[in-house]
Formats: sequence, C-alpha cells, structure tokens
Amino acid sequence: MEKLDLRKQFKQLYKPSAKKIVVVQVPEFQFAMIDGEIEAGQSPGTSPAFQQAMEALYGISYTLKFMSKQRKENPIDYTVMGLEGLWWVEDGEFDITNPENWHWTAMIMQPEHVTVEMYQQALEQLRKKKPNPALDKLRFERFDEGLCIQTMHIGPYAEEMRSIARMDAFAEEHGYSMHGKHHEIYLGDPRRADPSKLKTVLRHPVQKAGE
Repeated sequence: MEKLDLRKQFKQLYKPSAKKIVVVQVPEFQFAMIDGEIEAGQSPGTSPAFQQAMEALYGISYTLKFMSKQRKENPIDYTVMGLEGLWWVEDGEFDITNPENWHWTAMIMQPEHVTVEMYQQALEQLRKKKPNPALDKLRFERFDEGLCIQTMHIGPYAEEMRSIARMDAFAEEHGYSMHGKHHEIYLGDPRRADPSKLKTVLRHPVQKAGE
C-alpha cells in the first residue's frame, strides 16, 4: 500500500524556522473548508460554531483517509493534515487581542488523489454516523495562496503579536505589502500541550509594494 506524508513532502511550508521570516510560493492545494464567525463574548477556544466546525473537518478528513486505505484499487494511506485557519474582519482593523469581530475559514488540506466523488460519499457516511449541523456548511475547494511570508510562532496564541510584528518589519524592509487574510496552521493541540511550547505557523500573502 502506498503511503503519503504531506507534512514531510511540503516541509518548507508546514515546518518553517521560528528564528526567521521566509518568503514562500504556496502552490494550489485542495481543502475541506467551512466559514464562520466568532460569536459575541466568545473566543476561538469557547465558540460553539468553531468547535462544531473542527469536529466536522476532522470527521470528513478521517473518513476520507479510511476510504482511501480501504479502496480495492490503488489503496493509499496518508497522514491527516492539521487544522488551518484564515482570519479577518469585515469592518475595522484586525486585532488579535479582540476576537469578537473575527471571521474565519477553518480548513484541512486533502491529498490530490481525493476526488469530489470521494468527498461526497464521505460526507454522506459522516451525516449518518455522526450528525453535526456544521456538515451542511462544509465545502471541498481548491485554494491558491501564492506568494507569502511565514514563520513559526512558539508560545501561546495570545502572544502571536510579537511574531506578527516581526513579519510586518520584514515585509517593510524587503518591499512587500501584505494583503488578503491572516493564515494560521496549528501544529499542536492547545487542550494537551504546554502553552509555552505550542507551535503555530503564521503565514500572510504579500506582493511587491506598488504591484
């Protein structure tokens, strides 16, 4: 049986250095995705909608993994990728210390051999096995992020501003302007990991100033 490890295959994108900011060209990937917003008075860690979204994303991802392993022709086993999040605000300025006006897209990358047909079959299985209102909001789409800067943030989510400030300074120094949505890739489980050791890839689309 063929085995895939996309984290190793795309190590430069999913395990950057924490010591420096790097420029990367992110290719087009396919994802299971779901959109939402943080409810008033909540945070990502307490938001019911975000928790339901995570359950739906991991549910569809593991269902697809087992379908891939068990298919009769060309079975493929692979490591399920981690949770990723795009974050933005509709009005005002994005402030990482104030999550009440955040909008988000939560997503998990899927291997290229996973087809729309496989996704639809997995979704039907999951609806029967583990109903979740968030399943109705799931979608299967390609995402082309393009030119980005990124770094590894080590520590609590609440301290990401120090890493973001480094990214801002790097962009200014090298003639890049940021655009698009703040992107986070979660490599640790905040429910189990020591907050001081949490690893989060911070990524942001950029373009050369003036372009």
